[in-house]
Amino acid sequence: MTTVAIHTLGCKLNFSESSSIVRQLEGEGFLRVDFDQVADLYVINTCSVTENADKKCKTTVRHALKRNPEAFVVIIGCYAQLKPKEIAEIEGVDMVLGAKEKFNLVQHLGALKKRIETRVIEGNIKEVQDFQAAFSFGDRTRSFLKVQDGCDYFCSFCTIPLARGKSRSANIEQTLEKAREVAQTGVKEVVLTGVNIGDFGQGTEESLLDLISALDEVEGIERYRISSIEPNLLSNEIIDFVSQSKKFVPHFHVPLQSGNDEILKKMRRKYLRDLYVDRVERIKKRMPYACIGADVIVGYPGESEEHFLDTYNFILNLDVSYLHVFPYSERKNTTAVKLANKLSKSDKNVRAKQLRNLSEKKKRHFYESQLNMECEVLWESEPQDGGLMYGFSENYLRFRREFDPERINSLERLRFEHIDADGFAKAEARQLV
Repeated sequence: MTTVAIHTLGCKLNFSESSSIVRQLEGEGFLRVDFDQVADLYVINTCSVTENADKKCKTTVRHALKRNPEAFVVIIGCYAQLKPKEIAEIEGVDMVLGAKEKFNLVQHLGALKKRIETRVIEGNIKEVQDFQAAFSFGDRTRSFLKVQDGCDYFCSFCTIPLARGKSRSANIEQTLEKAREVAQTGVKEVVLTGVNIGDFGQGTEESLLDLISALDEVEGIERYRISSIEPNLLSNEIIDFVSQSKKFVPHFHVPLQSGNDEILKKMRRKYLRDLYVDRVERIKKRMPYACIGADVIVGYPGESEEHFLDTYNFILNLDVSYLHVFPYSERKNTTAVKLANKLSKSDKNVRAKQLRNLSEKKKRHFYESQLNMECEVLWESEPQDGGLMYGFSENYLRFRREFDPERINSLERLRFEHIDADGFAKAEARQLV
């Protein structure tokens, strides 16, 4: 039997698509194996948000061919759409599929024999109009359900619209059908994923609020998370709905990118910082226990020390729970490439470190604010770190305990009583029934 291994770089959306592509291959008779095993076919689903993601693709190809020098190697994903010719020059790559063709991988495979020349099937991103539903399967605990793809925003630093095309989604009934499929797999938690989830239903009479209201009624799924949503699309109605929802958890990830209005305008973001403050305050007013995460980019061209300190102090006084910090990474075919006053790598790294330190303090403060609260923890499947297991509460507190196979994929009501030496949440023996 022909074996296939897939490796996913990047976001939750990529994971959902990788899983769906593998299921297609299994339907054609392929046997899936782990990526660190010998396989006949290696598929690498790439990201290209940062320069480092590109380097990871090349490294992953080398690792695959070390396991089987005769394996057939296919590259798909954002990097494949943006830089197909660059990928074709990587030694050992046999095929590159752009955004329009990645879900047609089976039709393109043919004989799995090493090629003298790499076959590149890229396609014009403007021709990518259809929405391809996807969800991840294999982790018994949670599934990433793709509900939207593409973006129409064209922020000055971002290549995603060039890699994934225009914003699009299925309708609510089609999405519900996928959610019911996920429910049959036995997972307890579904994470809604997309490029710009708040844009769900664009051009129709349906909206994200309509979708989450319908998903809340699907039987067999215990809880949902919204992976990330733009602040200008996070409406009062969505916040209010989550606050009284049966299944949507009080956890929001809301990209900020900068706390300085001048930089936000240069980035071509769709909001200024006052709106961000308003969204955070609305969430905390309705759900004081809610966890709020934020993405921040440091070292954007022209970001002065004053701009950065403005961002730092803005976040310092903002009731968010953690940060994902990214040093600005220059990408071709973006407006930001043409801007002057670029910062050195060392300056960007210094600023990133300062914000990551602030993030740790924010996270600690959030954990401390939740001490002695009751919560429901979903325990994950694999033993790690010398026989420990991990799980997340509904508001994203990360718990750990000794591994117990009976608790895998179970929801357990606990009282959060202690923060251990490594910063994890811990419940003592006074467990609630």
